[in-house]
Amino acid sequence: MDKWLWRDRKLSPPISEGIWGHLFEGVYYLQRRDRRKRRELRNVVRRFRDGAEALPEAVVVLRDDWSIIWSNKLAQILVGLHWPADEGQRLDNLIRHPEFLQYLKTAKFELPIELPSPVNDQLTLEFNIMPYGIEQFLLIVRDVTQLKQLEQIRKDFVANVSHELRTPLTVLQGYLEVMDDEHLPDKAMWKKAHNVMLDQTKRMDALVQQLLTLSRIEASARVQFDDEVDVPAMLAKLEQEAQTVNRDKQHSIVFDIDPELKVTGVTEELRSAFSNLVINAIKYTQNNGDIHVSWQRQHQKAVFAVNDNGPGIAPQHVKRLTERFYRVDEARARNTGGTGLGLAIVKHVLSRHNSRLMIFSEPGKGSSFSFTLPPELVLGNRKPARAKK
Repeated sequence: MDKWLWRDRKLSPPISEGIWGHLFEGVYYLQRRDRRKRRELRNVVRRFRDGAEALPEAVVVLRDDWSIIWSNKLAQILVGLHWPADEGQRLDNLIRHPEFLQYLKTAKFELPIELPSPVNDQLTLEFNIMPYGIEQFLLIVRDVTQLKQLEQIRKDFVANVSHELRTPLTVLQGYLEVMDDEHLPDKAMWKKAHNVMLDQTKRMDALVQQLLTLSRIEASARVQFDDEVDVPAMLAKLEQEAQTVNRDKQHSIVFDIDPELKVTGVTEELRSAFSNLVINAIKYTQNNGDIHVSWQRQHQKAVFAVNDNGPGIAPQHVKRLTERFYRVDEARARNTGGTGLGLAIVKHVLSRHNSRLMIFSEPGKGSSFSFTLPPELVLGNRKPARAKK
C-alpha cells in the first residue's frame, strides 16, 4: 500500500485479494473521482476565463480586501493591470485616482463611476463593482468614450439646429412685428424687407432639406447597389447648374469627364455628393478663380476630384470639415448661404458607397476634394468569360 501510494507511478492498484483487494479498489475509486472533479473544475475555470476574455469589457476578480485574484487581457489595455504579475496586489495601490479611491472607501456600488483611463487620458471608462461569490467582488470596466462623444455630438446637433433656425426666424419675426394694417412700410422699405425675408426663408428651407437628406441617408440600411448611375450625364447637368451659380463669381470652371465611365449606386445620393463638392468650390473660392472638376478612371477605380485655387484651409480645420455645422469662417459661411451640412452629407454618402472623402488644402494655395469609388461599383470592369472549348 505504502509503495503504491507514495512511490509507484502507476495509477492502477496492485493485484490483491481479500480485504487488501477491497482497500486498493476503494482508494483507486476515490483517486479516480478526485481526478475527475479536478478535471471538471479546470474545465469550469477555463470556460470562465475564455468567456471573460471574449467580453468587450475589462473584468477583474477581487477579494473583499481589494486584492486581485484574476483579470482578463482587456484590463491590461484599459486599466493597465497585468495578470498573473499583479495577482495578490491591492487594486487601490494600482489605480490611484482620488475619485476611484473614494468609490472603494464608501462602498456604494449601486451606480457606476466614470473616470479617465489610467493608461490613456483620452479614454473615458465606466467602473462598476458588484458582489461576486463569497467575500469576492467583480470589477467591470467599459470604454464609454464613443458613447460620450456621441452624446456630445447629439447635444451639439440640437443646439446648432436651434441656433441656425433661430436667426432667420428672428429676422422674419422682427419684420412682421413692424408691419400691420396701420403701419405698412413704404415701397423702398418693403422691397428691402421682402428680399431679406425671402433670403431667410430660402435659408431655412435649405437647412431643413439638408437635414432631411442627412437623416434619410443615415437611416437607410446598407443595400446592394445594382442600379446603373450615368455619372457623365449627371455631371453634364451639374455643369449647367454650376454656371448658373457662377454668374456673380465669374470663375473659370473646367469639367474633365470620361464619357464612358459609369458606376452602380444610389443615384440621388451620388448626385448630392457631386453637387455639394462643386457648389462649395464655387461659393468659397474668391471671384475670378480657377476650378477644375475631374471624373476619370484610374486602373479599375473611378475617381472624382474638385480642385480650386481658393484661400485654402488651415490643417487644424481640415479634419473637422465633415462634422455637422462645422465652419472654418462663420461670417463667410453665412454670406454664402451655407448650412454647414454639405460635407457631412458627402461623408455619409461615400461611406455607404465604400469610399471616403479625401481633403488636401494649404492656406493661400487652394484645396482639393476627391473620392474614389471601388472597382466593384465601376461598370465595365468585368472580364469577358472565356469561350468553352
